[in-house]
Amino acid sequence: MDKRDYYEVLGVSKGATKDEIKKAYRKLSKMYHPDINKEPDADVKFKEVKEAYEVLSDDQKKAHYDQFGHTDPNQGFGGGGFEGFGGFEDIFSSFFGGGGGSRRRDPNAPRQGADLQYTMTLSFEDAVFGKETEIEIPREETCETCNGSGAKSGTKPETCNQCHGSGQLNVEQNTPFGKIVNRRVCHNCNGTGKQIKHKCSTCSGAGKVKKRKKIQVKIPAGIDDGQQLRVSAQGEPGINGGPSGDLYVVFHVRSHEFFERDGDDVYCEMPITFVQAALGDEVEVPTLYGKVKLKVPAGTQTGTKFRLKEKGIPNVRGYGKGDQHIIVRIITPTKLSEKQRQLLHDFAEVSGQVPQGEQEESFFAKVKRAFKGD
Repeated sequence: MDKRDYYEVLGVSKGATKDEIKKAYRKLSKMYHPDINKEPDADVKFKEVKEAYEVLSDDQKKAHYDQFGHTDPNQGFGGGGFEGFGGFEDIFSSFFGGGGGSRRRDPNAPRQGADLQYTMTLSFEDAVFGKETEIEIPREETCETCNGSGAKSGTKPETCNQCHGSGQLNVEQNTPFGKIVNRRVCHNCNGTGKQIKHKCSTCSGAGKVKKRKKIQVKIPAGIDDGQQLRVSAQGEPGINGGPSGDLYVVFHVRSHEFFERDGDDVYCEMPITFVQAALGDEVEVPTLYGKVKLKVPAGTQTGTKFRLKEKGIPNVRGYGKGDQHIIVRIITPTKLSEKQRQLLHDFAEVSGQVPQGEQEESFFAKVKRAFKGD
């Protein structure tokens, strides 16, 4: 199945800014995260959204995608008429009878192990203040019985009797252009140039075994939803003595019942009464760091925004803290006593604010008098 356009996946235009791309990703990742959305295809959609964001949020990857889309320009002729060749090197090698033109990687050269990814769900507070925790991941580790050779104790891998240690086989084909030599990976040794006759009983010749590894992870204060942390050398072990890959911990942050995050700033709504708004008051406001006093001036209107400096979230790179923004919402009472009604009515009269009902009654009375005059 063809991949969907990454811009379409995130629901943004091709000219979208980084902030727009990030905002779209945060919204969709929360919508489809398997911990929240229990729909059967939520996991697939979450991975699709994450893949799109990883490309479009990286300037280099985005530029590559904008130019080539999902097509990899390094595939040479791809699925065209030269099927069976491994790229330009194989084509030239085939036409010119093989020889020294091909520069294939040594199958026995040290190579870095694969990277791993682990998704961690955090509470809002843990993301704000950070913490140190232990995770357990399944990964391959070098077999201790054979020290990674894959061979039974007392034996060792031998040179492959098919490719004679080269890791490649030359296959001749007769074509209208003449005889063409196609060089392929040796199926007997999978390109390693070695074969194991007596396999290790622990790893069955793989040289690696699956284990669950406990790792200490220090989560920095201020980590945000969708961000990731690289834990160096905690991925899969290297090949042929190469270095281990890395572990990438991707964070999903739960929403908060009171605070809403935007970058390093936090927003919240604060309900106050009509009396507090009209006369002014000093109210207690919850922050991430405890309660503080906030002075509400007389005549405050609903929707008024107040700022508490540096009461927001620590910047994950250590550049200070954000602010807390408080939006005032005036609560209208729903149940009034007769005395309260009368007092409000008196207030309206003194203020020259006649209730709408009385205005309508006065209007209809005038209309009635007008008809009587006829």
